[in-house]
Amino acid sequence: MTPQRTTFPDGTTTLEHELEVPLDHADPSRGTLTVFAREVVAPGGEQRPHLVFLQGGPGSEATRPTFGPTAPGWVAHALRHFRVVLLDQRGTGRSTPIGEPADLGATPQEQADRLALFRADAIVADAELLRAHLGVERWSVLGQSFGGFCLLHYLTVAPGSLAAGYFTGGLPPVARPVDDVYAATYPTVLERNRLFHERYPADRDRVRRVHDLAAEGRIVLPGGDRLTPVRLRNAGSVLGMSYGAETMHHLLELDPLSRAFRHDLAHLVPWGGRNPLYTLLQESCYADGTTTGWAAARTLPEEFRADPTLFVGEHVFPETIADDSELAPLAGAADLLAHRAWPRLYDADALGEVDVPCAAAVYARDPYVDATLSLETAALVPTLSTWVTDEHEHDGLRTSPEVVLDHLFALMPPPR
Repeated sequence: MTPQRTTFPDGTTTLEHELEVPLDHADPSRGTLTVFAREVVAPGGEQRPHLVFLQGGPGSEATRPTFGPTAPGWVAHALRHFRVVLLDQRGTGRSTPIGEPADLGATPQEQADRLALFRADAIVADAELLRAHLGVERWSVLGQSFGGFCLLHYLTVAPGSLAAGYFTGGLPPVARPVDDVYAATYPTVLERNRLFHERYPADRDRVRRVHDLAAEGRIVLPGGDRLTPVRLRNAGSVLGMSYGAETMHHLLELDPLSRAFRHDLAHLVPWGGRNPLYTLLQESCYADGTTTGWAAARTLPEEFRADPTLFVGEHVFPETIADDSELAPLAGAADLLAHRAWPRLYDADALGEVDVPCAAAVYARDPYVDATLSLETAALVPTLSTWVTDEHEHDGLRTSPEVVLDHLFALMPPPR
């Protein structure tokens, strides 16, 4: 199939690629999915090597770029060295997105079995078919957050397909129980709460009032759901971003019973029906040969249990799903996923044999992907150089793209 080509006034060209891939790479008889990718080529960049971008999440489509000027900034910067391939991971964007619960199966078990096919291993298998489809012998990968988890799996199973690997906030722990992840991230989130309330001391009482109103069922979100204390607490995920404290403060300035507050809060909470994979597979993306067992709920520190003004971060609880009318029909499937024995995604011995040049930006205060665990993983890959920084947050690739990419390209120059 000939890719659709679009040329923009600044001379940038995009090519849209679609291909059919197995739903289950281990059992192709189970049907197929469509995978979509948008290839971006700068004027004069036709002969540059390929860089495929793996988006954070899980469960989010790839960046949607604009041109003249090119945005986001990291795409414009990467185009100086590469043809950029923006892959919609399976289940997102134009890659056969996840539909209604009934589309996933008639029973929670059928739904869970299908959802289990959307992890990093399947995403990498799709990427390999796309690489062959494009006729590329080796390409480089830029993995942001969860995209870095996918990149580490890529290095484990198909390093020969990679020319270089770049991680931004996305080195997962290897062969560790998920409990270790939350033992590391909860203290970081607690510190974010402390800094937030230190900067905006009056907001603690505001949070307490919103919590009380939510407990009474008095705040109804635009979709008709009542805001619950757990859903309110989940809004704290934003505190891990560079703009998080101010975003939360500006929300809390509003009357919690106002239309503006209800809409802004609904937009702020990352869990929800638009990207269901983000919620349903959040814990499983850390499951490297383990069962998660609702680890975030099991390991919730006493400080959070005792103080309702403390927000959590990227932590999913059973109530996170049950309290959302769009996700609630998948609560049974989510519970089955939480008790699933997940296969291994990474192999320390295989990573120790990797000869692919790699570089990683590790954010020292990252509340989503812990820096200490990231460096532990980085040490497994002999060709991986790290840049540890406290000057950028988890969204550094978006907020300071030239700085972040220039550091990574200095550590590991782009292939020619």
